Amino acid sequence: MPGHGSLRYVDPRAPRGRLYRAYVRFLGTSIAAWLSKNIVWKIDPIVMRLTRGRLGMGLMLPTALLETRGARTGEVRRHAVIYFHDGDLVTIVASKLGAATHPAWFHNARANPDVALGGQRFRAEVVSDEAERSRLWELADLVFPPYAAYRDRAALTGRTIPILQLVDR
Repeated sequence: MPGHGSLRYVDPRAPRGRLYRAYVRFLGTSIAAWLSKNIVWKIDPIVMRLTRGRLGMGLMLPTALLETRGARTGEVRRHAVIYFHDGDLVTIVASKLGAATHPAWFHNARANPDVALGGQRFRAEVVSDEAERSRLWELADLVFPPYAAYRDRAALTGRTIPILQLVDR
């Protein structure tokens, strides 16, 4: 499959090793959620920017720096996100650990859909077709199994977690 420049191609169906699976299990714990919510989300964009995406707090997870324009300010905002490929399309999930609200980057991407991921330019499109969302959730869960718990947590608050596909511009 073709890559997107410096953005590493992530096949969601590729086998994951024992270490990856153990790390992802840890990331599904309340301790990891607390770290992510209170520390990692602040540090990760800085680390990724300084290392040009070579190092991030996600370690083994397929993460990249998402750049959006603020919905109100138009200023560049940076967030580390997990991603994977669906053929030639890049897919990202606006999970925010299953919180009651969408992440700020999602609002920004809807207001200004021209985004960059890993330095590559894309147009963000929200997936609204339920059959397509179900298919993409199956792939997302292969990459990051805690998404299932995030969906359940979000559903308890009445929120449906958005899935975005990034299309080459």
